[in-house]
Amino acid sequence: MTQTTEEFADRMFRSALGTAELLSVYLGDRLGWYRALAEGGPADAAALVERAGGTRRYAHEWLQQQASYGILTATGDGRFALPAGAAEVLTDTGSLNYLAPLARTFAAAAIQLPALVAAYRDGGGVGWAAYGTEMREAQADANRPWFERELAGALAGVAHLDAALRRPGARIADVGCGGGWSSIALARAYPEATVDGFDVDKPSVALANANAKAAGLRDRVAFHEVDAGGGLPGDGGYDAAFAFECVHDLPRPAQVLAAVRGAVRPGAPVVVMDEAVAESFQAPGDDVERLMYGFSTLVCLPDSMTDPESVGTGTVMRPDTLRDYARAAGFADVEVLPITDFGFFRFYQLTH
Repeated sequence: MTQTTEEFADRMFRSALGTAELLSVYLGDRLGWYRALAEGGPADAAALVERAGGTRRYAHEWLQQQASYGILTATGDGRFALPAGAAEVLTDTGSLNYLAPLARTFAAAAIQLPALVAAYRDGGGVGWAAYGTEMREAQADANRPWFERELAGALAGVAHLDAALRRPGARIADVGCGGGWSSIALARAYPEATVDGFDVDKPSVALANANAKAAGLRDRVAFHEVDAGGGLPGDGGYDAAFAFECVHDLPRPAQVLAAVRGAVRPGAPVVVMDEAVAESFQAPGDDVERLMYGFSTLVCLPDSMTDPESVGTGTVMRPDTLRDYARAAGFADVEVLPITDFGFFRFYQLTH
């Protein structure tokens, strides 16, 4: 639908408001001010900085800004309150509605805009390490509730997959494990199994080890810093393998999937969880498509393009694209598993 000049100008104005809102959420999240309001109740600037730190003048401005945006409510006595619904979204790290990591994700991407302009203009990319701890932890925190609360039930609903994972002594490979929450969730769901997580990012492996230790699972969960394209065990010893939200990031996905195929026993399930984008490009896209293109243009595609041999997938990896990668890796086909309502994600099984 074509927009008039006035309509498009209004759209840009609304986008500016949304950007300011998202970045102000980042400030409240990082400063601990939302949590202080959620746990301690309404506060004015003086009380807020006494609870969580910061300076009174900035806190005063932020509180008023948040109330002007309708995130906080003004109590009428100079104090501001965080409503329960907003508190869940912004502070409850175990909620499926926890979206504060989105603000951290886009803030970390915004810092890299000069580097992104250079990459877009001259080629090359912006590596995952450049985005720093903010991006790394934001991704782990965003996916954690889904892994902890929904993964066990989702896998239990696929009979042949659940049976393979319940085999006594089952060995599971988790490729591109990031902060380790997927591996931890698998170990909790299948207490007779051991899980090996693999990731190329050294700080992510360190974070995953710390998370597994805190969860009391270091006896059954191990993490390894390797390039999965050449560092996976090739002895066919795994009873199942997973790749959660990482295949679209891989510079050479077919090579990695071939390595995964060699790491599992013949016929063992290989499952890829990736974004549930449309099967083909359509414009305009729905909200999921637009969000994924946002991640792709700012983070995932630039990260992948740091490898000069990258196929440059991007976040919007459609089913046929994954099918091409799987067949190039020696798999027969790809089928969509009957797992629905799992965040923004779709589950695929690569068949031998």
